[in-house]
Amino acid sequence: MATVLGEREESAKPVFTAAEDGYRPGADEPFMNDRQLDYFRRKLIAWKDAIYREAQDTLSQLQSESLRESDLTDRASSETDWSIELRTRDRQRKLIAKIDAALRRIEEGEYGYCEVTGDPISLGRLEARPIATMTVEAQERHERNERVSRED
Repeated sequence: MATVLGEREESAKPVFTAAEDGYRPGADEPFMNDRQLDYFRRKLIAWKDAIYREAQDTLSQLQSESLRESDLTDRASSETDWSIELRTRDRQRKLIAKIDAALRRIEEGEYGYCEVTGDPISLGRLEARPIATMTVEAQERHERNERVSRED
C-alpha cells in the first residue's frame, strides 16, 4: 500500500493553482463533467510544464558548472549530487509519459475511471494523484498480487 499514497516518482509536485473562480471538483456535480475534465487537464499540463522547467534548469546548471573541485572528497560529493539529480530527472521523464497517458484518457473520455473495474476513481485520489489509473481498492489488490507473485 505504500505506493498507493506516496509514490517516489512524484518528486516534482504540480505547481497548480485552482481556476480564478476558485473551482475545485466536488461530489455534488456529475462525475467527470466538462468542468472537471478541464480542471484535471490544466492540472496535468501545469505539472508537466513544471517538470520541463526543472529539467531545463538542471541542463543549464550542467552546462554552466563543471566539476572543478580540486579536493577528491569535494569532487566525489559533487558527482554524487549530480548522479542523484540525474536519477530524479529520469524518474520524471517516466512520469511525463504517465501524464501524457492521463491527458490521452481525458481526450478519449476514459479519465477518472478505474482501468480494472471501470468504477469512478475518487476525486480525492485524482486530486492527490491525477495520473491514477485505478481506484485505491484496485491498486491495493494489484499490489498484494504483485507481492505474492514476487514471493513465489
